[in-house]
Amino acid sequence: MANCAIVGINWGDEGKGRMVDYLTNHFDVVVRYQGGGNAGHTVVNDRGTFALHLLPSGIFREGVVNILGNGVALDCENLLAEMNTLRAAGVSITPENLKISDRASLLLPWHRDLDGLEEARLADKKYGSTKQGIAPFYSDKYQKKTVMAGELLHPQHLKEHLADLLEWKNLTLQKVYGAKGYTLDELLAWVDKYCEAVKPYITNTTAFLWDAQKAGKSILFEAQLGALRDLDYGIYPYTTSSNSVAAYAPVGSGLPTAKLDEVVGVVKAYSSCVGEGPFVCEMFGEEGQKLRDAGAEYGAKTGRPRRVGPIDLVATRYGVEVQGATNIALTKLDILSYMDKIPVCAHYELDGQQTDEFPFPVCLQDAKPVIEYVDGWKCDISKVRSWDELPENARNYVEYVERAIGCHIGYVSVGAERDSLIIR
Repeated sequence: MANCAIVGINWGDEGKGRMVDYLTNHFDVVVRYQGGGNAGHTVVNDRGTFALHLLPSGIFREGVVNILGNGVALDCENLLAEMNTLRAAGVSITPENLKISDRASLLLPWHRDLDGLEEARLADKKYGSTKQGIAPFYSDKYQKKTVMAGELLHPQHLKEHLADLLEWKNLTLQKVYGAKGYTLDELLAWVDKYCEAVKPYITNTTAFLWDAQKAGKSILFEAQLGALRDLDYGIYPYTTSSNSVAAYAPVGSGLPTAKLDEVVGVVKAYSSCVGEGPFVCEMFGEEGQKLRDAGAEYGAKTGRPRRVGPIDLVATRYGVEVQGATNIALTKLDILSYMDKIPVCAHYELDGQQTDEFPFPVCLQDAKPVIEYVDGWKCDISKVRSWDELPENARNYVEYVERAIGCHIGYVSVGAERDSLIIR
């Protein structure tokens, strides 16, 4: 696996952190190529349980170089807090094992303000933002009105650039939303408090990655969220504001010449979804709450309850196609152990017709799930560590999903321990 991307196949929160943590043993470099502090990858290891929002999941592995690519929304405030949490647990973080692209743009304080102000304005039509400033950040980036991390290394230029942006941004804050604006002194104080500490990590990561590629180093590309949250291919407008598909990895990582040898798509053994938007397979009431509690389905960043449902084969098959997945990791299989019969969203019904095609976003609200049932195994499998040890009905379930989505399931995770991954 010279170059491999690990991506989400559904709505995000599929368990990608577990897979990256496992696979980093086989790679020299791990790169985050999009997104910001608006979602989390949970990693469980011998140091504890960690919800990573910005740091690549390879940060726990000695000898692995971790990179925040140019496609990332660089939230220095959250990044420093995350680094301090890991250091307190004994994780070494230095400019040798963490590098930040000088072409990554800074998420500034007003981005979070604008995120909250716009969600409040939308009221019951809100998109379900985590209010971490992601949509305003990427909007500004495409308007060419952000500060690149490399500008921190040029203080006089930075001051002049911030002053220009401040004049423009205060017009929006004050005249559109009636909110308080910022002064240049406030911005410079924020830079001193949060950005100065990350300056030693900022470098030309593209040059580093080119050299790594020439030297035959193996590179792992790590995505945030899933295919259905991709800005172009997801359930627009209930998406994130960047491209979470594997095809964006070369661009957002800083290595535009990269070729992906493998794409590992992560799929949960059931469905979960944070935020607003259509969720065809959703379970409600006591049935939904039982599954939510069994899987501890609460957001890694926000703590808010996730919406849950059976595995959605229509959405999953679409995600596999969009991601170009070559292998699948099926996570949290053990959560289904309490069920006598396991529900599966096998098809959709739309306009009175059964369909296996994932609909255009505006049609999703009218789609209804067609549920089928698979026999459960009714025993604890969280300590199982090999395929042959799984109960027959658990193996049958995995093989059923594999056939339905048209992609090999090479990894199955059960239990919370770091070694609880079954290789097929």
